[in-house]
Amino acid sequence: MCGRYRLSRRKQLIAEYFETDNEVDWEPRHNIAPSQPVGIIRQDPSRPERRFSLARWGLIPSWASDASIGFKTINARAETVASRPAYRDAFVSRRCLLPADGFFEWRRSGREKQPFHFGMQDDSLFAFAGLWDRWRDPAGAVIESCSILTTTPNSLLADIHDRMPVILRQENYDLWLDPGFKDVKALAEVLAPFDASQMRSFPVSTRINSVTNDDPKCVVPAHNPLPAQNALFG
Repeated sequence: MCGRYRLSRRKQLIAEYFETDNEVDWEPRHNIAPSQPVGIIRQDPSRPERRFSLARWGLIPSWASDASIGFKTINARAETVASRPAYRDAFVSRRCLLPADGFFEWRRSGREKQPFHFGMQDDSLFAFAGLWDRWRDPAGAVIESCSILTTTPNSLLADIHDRMPVILRQENYDLWLDPGFKDVKALAEVLAPFDASQMRSFPVSTRINSVTNDDPKCVVPAHNPLPAQNALFG
């Protein structure tokens, strides 16, 4: 799964990298957690423009009776996304990118867990494959929400976790964002594990465990990481 990540770039750099036509009120984040507002990128359906906006992390389907379902839908499995009721409509026509420059997973060591940071070799921006939806609460307020797709792990993550977020290759951004493209088979083909040789990882302190900690110290390499054990944990 993917339950914590970071987007520590300034909004101007995000807009430049992803070629969006707008800048939202985004402040660098180092410990983004479920149910919080996150940045998503969508394509305008009427013109070839990318828009950067905020959505709640944890997808609430338009048909949901209440918002609590969002706590169970922070991730969508790539293998079943086309058939699961919560995601299948969004997979066809409401896809988005979630910009990031790192994410976190935990490896168990005895009764404790050692957090690891994962990102690109050059610490550059990248994008998770995401889905979004729009839900109206009983009072009439509209909530836009999103989910991050996951897939099988590459060799960098395999010893840490049995899932990893889908990181899209930059050449697939346009296809993924195009709301008019509805070829489910072709879309599924881009949801492969990202090339491990282009990524790196390192242990960080347990400071990341608390959502109240959201600063650059969350990504400082740990000096005395917990030893590895031969187990995978989902």
